Amino acid sequence: MAAVAAQISKKRKVADGVFYAELNEFLTRELAEDGYAGVEVRVTPARTEIIIRATHTQNVLGEKGRRIRELTTLVQKRFKFPENAVELYAERVQNRGLCAIAQCESVKFKLLNGLAVRRACYGVVRFVMESGAKGCEVVVSGKVRAARAKAMKFADGFMIHSGNPARDFITTAVRHVDLRQGVLGIKVKIMLDSDPTGRNGPKQTLPDIVTILEPKEENPIIEPSAQDFRPAAPAAEPVEA
Repeated sequence: MAAVAAQISKKRKVADGVFYAELNEFLTRELAEDGYAGVEVRVTPARTEIIIRATHTQNVLGEKGRRIRELTTLVQKRFKFPENAVELYAERVQNRGLCAIAQCESVKFKLLNGLAVRRACYGVVRFVMESGAKGCEVVVSGKVRAARAKAMKFADGFMIHSGNPARDFITTAVRHVDLRQGVLGIKVKIMLDSDPTGRNGPKQTLPDIVTILEPKEENPIIEPSAQDFRPAAPAAEPVEA
């Protein structure tokens, strides 16, 4: 019985992962120009809630909410949800300078509009660092200028590449640009700084940060003194007459 339950649980996890991947790919293609920055799926007993994070939420909603209703209908028909069982919401990204997906899309559209690679990448790196990131790295690979493919890396600040903190502090995004000379690959990595509020980064700090506390204030020693640290002798019990 336990083996059957584990098999069903594994199948459900795989199905959830496939659903999320397909939904993310669909929204990436559909909302690329509206600053799409990720999706979150919340399953409740009543309905499935899909929260779309974007920089231009008004464009996602559309005029009088028309576009979000169209997207809801498309998702409902594609994944065979019952009527009124799925709901789509749009949420604004608080700080788009710290969102790797938004910055990757920004580089992509700059290159599509004919801007030079160096200028586009340095502009994004500077904007990310001014937004409060700890480090930023942009890699563009492919036939950038000559016929031979190469990779160009633009980095600033501090960046970690391994260990568990890399999962918490680093956001990564990859996009592909179809240009006349071929396909360029864009990879943006942003290292977030620790934030106690949890808005602009993880609440925890990096494990190698050492905090040195100020020493406690003590009374100055003017003259030699002795102190007895031995436990006090128990008091003698009174003897009854």
